[in-house]
Amino acid sequence: MEKFKQACSFTGHRESKLPWHGNENDPRCIKLKSILSDTIEAVYHSGVRHFICGMATGCDMYFCEAVIELRTIHEDITLEAAIPWEGQSSGWSAALKKRYSRLVEECDYYTLVQNRYTPDCLMRRNRYMVDNSSVLIAVFNGTPGGTMSTILYAMRRGIEIIELPVD
Repeated sequence: MEKFKQACSFTGHRESKLPWHGNENDPRCIKLKSILSDTIEAVYHSGVRHFICGMATGCDMYFCEAVIELRTIHEDITLEAAIPWEGQSSGWSAALKKRYSRLVEECDYYTLVQNRYTPDCLMRRNRYMVDNSSVLIAVFNGTPGGTMSTILYAMRRGIEIIELPVD
């Protein structure tokens, strides 16, 4: 795959760290999705055309869906699924597996970081995304974990970070 000079990756929380958990009809979730869409569009208007998603549940899926929606307006957008390991969705519910498969299918590129699960594969996926991006959008509630680690890594790499708080 050709490397993109400017790309935007994403990090954010899974349902368990969001105040509305899996209820996407919660007004706070709807508001976050709207802010996320507006942020992605602003990044697009800054010149970024390639977006990279780690394909986890929760905020990653919101990001992926927002990019797919924006791509219906701006056909020059490309979307890459950065998959940490082959069986990423194996332990998920049937509904989440179906959503995941549909989203991966909608992506223009698919990068499999490694074949099998290891304790560091999510970190390796996150570093891949940051290393191949000029900007990181982060939905972050301040708690330690993968999102915080990804933000700190992006800070060390000197890329632009757009942090969106969770209500």
